[in-house]
Amino acid sequence: MTGAAGEARAVAGRADVGGPWHHEQVTTSVSSPEMVGRQADLAWLEGLLVAAREGAPRTAVLGGEAGIGKTRLLQEFTRGLGGDVRVLAGQSVDLGEVAAPYAPVKAALRALVAEVGAEAVLAAVGPGRSAITALLPEVATGEPGRDAPVPGGAAATGQLHEAIAVLLETLSRERPIVFVVEDLHWIDAASLALLRFLMRALTASRVLIVLTYRTEDVGRGHPVRAFLTEAERDRGVDRREITRLSRAQVRKLARLLTGEATDGTTPAEAMIENLFLRSEGVPFFVEELIGIDGCRDESGLPDTLRDLLLVRYERLSETAQELLRLISTGGVRVSHTLLSAVYVGSPAELDAAAREAVVAGVLTIDGDDYAFRHALVREAILADLLPGERARFHARYAEAYELASATGTRRLAAEISFHWLGAHDAVRAFPATIQAMREARAAAAYASAAQLGERAISLWEVVPDAERVAGMGKIELMGRTASHLRNAGESERSLALVRAALAECPDDDAQVPRLLRDQALVLSSLGRPGSAELLREALERLEGLDDPVSREFRATVLIALAGRLMIAGDFGAAVGVAEEALALATEVDAPRAVSVAKNILSVSRAERGEVAEGLEGLEAARELARGDGSALLRYWTNASDLHYLVGALHQAVRTAEEGLARAREQGLERSSGVILASNAVDPLFALGDWARADSLIERALGLDPPTSFTVYLIRARIWSLVWRGELDEASELYRASRPEMSQVMSLEMQARLAVGRVATELALETGDVAGAWREVAQLIDEPLLPHPGYALPYLWAAARVLAEARRVPDSVPELAGDGGREAEAALRDLLVRVSFWPTASVWAAFFEAELVDPADPDARRQAWNAAREAASAPETPVFLEPYALLRLGEAELAAGDRTAARDGLQAAFELADARGVGLVRTRVAEISAAAGLAVGDGGGPRRPTGSDAAVELTARERQVLELIAEGLSNKQIGERLFISGKTASVHVSAILRKLGAATRTEAAVRAGAVR
Repeated sequence: MTGAAGEARAVAGRADVGGPWHHEQVTTSVSSPEMVGRQADLAWLEGLLVAAREGAPRTAVLGGEAGIGKTRLLQEFTRGLGGDVRVLAGQSVDLGEVAAPYAPVKAALRALVAEVGAEAVLAAVGPGRSAITALLPEVATGEPGRDAPVPGGAAATGQLHEAIAVLLETLSRERPIVFVVEDLHWIDAASLALLRFLMRALTASRVLIVLTYRTEDVGRGHPVRAFLTEAERDRGVDRREITRLSRAQVRKLARLLTGEATDGTTPAEAMIENLFLRSEGVPFFVEELIGIDGCRDESGLPDTLRDLLLVRYERLSETAQELLRLISTGGVRVSHTLLSAVYVGSPAELDAAAREAVVAGVLTIDGDDYAFRHALVREAILADLLPGERARFHARYAEAYELASATGTRRLAAEISFHWLGAHDAVRAFPATIQAMREARAAAAYASAAQLGERAISLWEVVPDAERVAGMGKIELMGRTASHLRNAGESERSLALVRAALAECPDDDAQVPRLLRDQALVLSSLGRPGSAELLREALERLEGLDDPVSREFRATVLIALAGRLMIAGDFGAAVGVAEEALALATEVDAPRAVSVAKNILSVSRAERGEVAEGLEGLEAARELARGDGSALLRYWTNASDLHYLVGALHQAVRTAEEGLARAREQGLERSSGVILASNAVDPLFALGDWARADSLIERALGLDPPTSFTVYLIRARIWSLVWRGELDEASELYRASRPEMSQVMSLEMQARLAVGRVATELALETGDVAGAWREVAQLIDEPLLPHPGYALPYLWAAARVLAEARRVPDSVPELAGDGGREAEAALRDLLVRVSFWPTASVWAAFFEAELVDPADPDARRQAWNAAREAASAPETPVFLEPYALLRLGEAELAAGDRTAARDGLQAAFELADARGVGLVRTRVAEISAAAGLAVGDGGGPRRPTGSDAAVELTARERQVLELIAEGLSNKQIGERLFISGKTASVHVSAILRKLGAATRTEAAVRAGAVR
C-alpha cells in the first residue's frame, strides 16, 4: 500500500528507515514514541472497523487543522491491525485547481495489484475489467476479446464506479478492507464522485472507508464542503474533528519528547506553560518547538509560524536546502527515480543532501519515495522559492514526466500540463493539457476532463497553430468540453459553454448541428423544455449533406427526436420520425441505431393502439441488436415496461430482471440497471411481492441514481406505502419528493400520469378530496392521447375522487355547480379513447362501479360484483380483488343485508391480509366496527398471536415491535436501530401481516403478548 497513512517508515521516536539507501539506517527523534491524547479517536476508528467486519460498511471522515495529528492517528490505527485486515491507502495530490484524475484511487489500486497480482484483480471485478484497464492500462492482459471497450458518456463513469465497488466487495469477503484516502482538500473531482458512490453502494461488504481533510482548507465554495454536508445525512458515515491537546496532554508529550524515560528528568512547569501557549495545543508545533529548544526562553524563538516551520530547513547546508526546494516543487512526496531525473548534481551529492534532510527531521522515507515530514513544512519551503527558480524546477519535472510517459504505460499528461504551466510555458503546456483531457475521458473521469478542456480553451489564443497541435478546432474543443461537463453532471456550465460555442461558430459551419444536438441533450438533462425544437433545427442543418458520416449522424439525431416525442406522449409524431430514422439507419448499416429506432417505433405504435404490432416489433428490435449491449438494454427497458402496462406481470418481471442482470454484468447497474430495477418494482408490487420490490428500491436508491430515475423509484414506494396502509410515511415521503417529481413531470407524460395517480390516491386516503381533484384535473386537461397503461388506473382514481366529492357536497367547490357531470363526461371520453388497451376492461369495470348511483343498492351490488369478477382474472394487480370485495361488502351493508355484508367484508379482510394490502384491512376494520359486525380475526381463521406470533417474528421484528409499542414512527424506529426509515417500514408491514393487526395501534396492543 502507499500513502502516509499506510506505510510511513519514519515513525515514532527512533525508526529504521528503508528506501533509496536500502540497508542504511537513519535515526530521527522528531516524533513522540507514543501517541498522546488520541485514545478516544483511535477507539472510534476501531469501533467502526468492528462494524465493518460484521458486514456493516462504514465511512469515517476525519477532519482537523494542519499539524493536529490526523496522519499519526491513522498510522497508529493501521499499525495495530492484524494480518486479517487489508489496508489500501492513497493520498490526494496537490496539482493546483485541476488535479490528476483518480490520483489517490490509482495509488491504492496499484498497491493492491502489487499485492495480489493483476489477474486476481481483474478476476475479482469480472465484467468490469474493461473499466479497470481503462483506469490502469498497465494491468491489461492483452488477451484479445477479454477487455471490451468501455461505453461512453455517464455510463462509462457508472461502469468504472461499479467495477471498483465490486472489486472492494469481492475482496472484502476474504479479508476486511480499510480504504484510506488522505488530504481530501486536494482531491480531484473524479475521485470525489467515486467516493460519494462507494459510500452509498457498498451495502454488502466488509469495508471501512477512512477520509481525512484539513478543516481550514475546505472553505465556502470548496467542492469537498458540499460533499461533507451531504455525507452527514448518511447513516453509514461518521464524522469527527480532532481537537487540540490540553495542557496536561502537552505536558505528557513534552516529557516523551525530551526523554524523561531515560534520564529521569522532567521539563520545568514554566517550560510546559510556555510550550502550551506557543503551540496552542497543536502536536506538530509542540514537536517543532521542542526540536529547536524554543520553549525554554524567548531567545531565538521564531516570530511567525512560517519561521518556525523553516527553522530545521534553515539549519541545513545550501545543497540540502536546494534539494528540499526542488522536492517541494514536485509535491508532498517524490520518488527517488523521479528525483534523480530532475536533480542536476551527482547521485552521491543527492544521497548526501537527502540524508542530511532526513536526519534533520525535514524529510522521511516511504518505500522509494521521499516525503516531507509534514505538508506544512513543504508549503513553507515552496513559498520560499524565487520565481525564476520555481519556473526552472517545474520545467525539469515536466521534462522528466514527458520522458517517463514516452517509455512507460502510466498516464502522466496531467502532471506534465501542471508543471509546464508552472514553468510559464503555455506552448508546451497546451499539447499536454489536450492529452490529459483525452486520458481523463478514457478513464471516465469526466469532471477532470472538463476542467482540462476549459484550461486548454483558455490557452488557445496564446498557442501558435493551436488547431494543428490540438488535432481539432476550437469549436470542436468547446463542444467536447461541454459534453464532458454534461457527463460529469455539470449541466448548467455545459449549457453555457455550448451556447458560447454556437455564438462563436459561423452560421454555416458543419459543427452547428452537433452543437444543437448537444444543447438539446443538456436541456433534457436539466429537465427544461426546448430539446425537440433544437433537434429539429439540427435536422434542418443536415439537409443536403450526403456523406456517410453526416447521414449516420442524422440517424442518431432522428432517434433522439423520436425518443423525446415518445416521452412527451406525442406518439403519432414519434412514429413518423422513428420510421425515418429506421430507414436511414438501415441504409448506413448502423446496427445499434437500427435496433433503437425499431424499439422506439414499436413502443410508439403500441401506445397509439397497435399493441400486438408493437410487442412484435420490440422482439424484432432485440434480434436487430445483434448482441449489442447498449441496444439490448434499451430493449429490456422498454419491453419490460410495455409488458407491465399490458398486464403481463410475470413476463414484465422476467424481462426486467434479465436486463438488470445484464446491466450488472456490464457494470451499468447505476444507469440502465436502475431503470430496469424500477421496471421490475411495479409488476412485483402488482403481484404482491412487496418485500422483493422493496429490496430492489433500496438497492437502486443506494446507487445514487439521476433525478428522473429516483423519481420513479420514490413514486413506486409511495404507492406501495399507501396500499399497505402506511399513510403517514407515504405523506412525508411525498412532501419531501414533490419538487423533484414536478421537474420530471414537466417533461414526461409518463411521469405526469404515474405521479398524478399516486398523488390522487394519497390525497383521497388522507381526506384531502379537493387536493385529490386538483391532481385529477391535469388528466382532463392533457392535450395529447395519454399513455393508456398509465391513464387507465388514473381514470379509476379520478372516478373515486368524483364519487367522494358527490358523497361529501362542497368538498370540491368547482364540482358543486353541476355535480361533476361535465367532469364525468370528460373522464368517460378519455376512457373511450384508451379502451383499446388490453387491461381496459378491468379498469373500466372499477370506473363504472365507483360512479354507480349510491341510491340504487342493487345496481351498486351488481357493479361491484362485476368489478370483483374482473379483478379475479389472471395477473390482475393483487390489491384490486380485496378492494372490490370491500366495496361489495359496503354495498350489501347499504342494502340492509348484514349477513352478506359480513361475509363480503370478512372475505375482503382475509384476502387483504394474505396479500399484504393493509389499506383494505384497515378500511374493513373501520367499517365493520362502525356497523357492529364481527369481522377480522374474530370473524374467521385468526392470525397467530401470543407465543405463536413470537415464534413467527424475527429478532429484528421483535425489536421493531417494541418500538411500535412506544409509539415511535418509522423514521424514529430507524434512528433508534440504525437502519433507514424505509427498512423500518418493511419490518412494520411484515409485523402487521404476521400479527394479523390492521393498524400500528392494534400491533402495539398485541406487543405485550410477544414480549
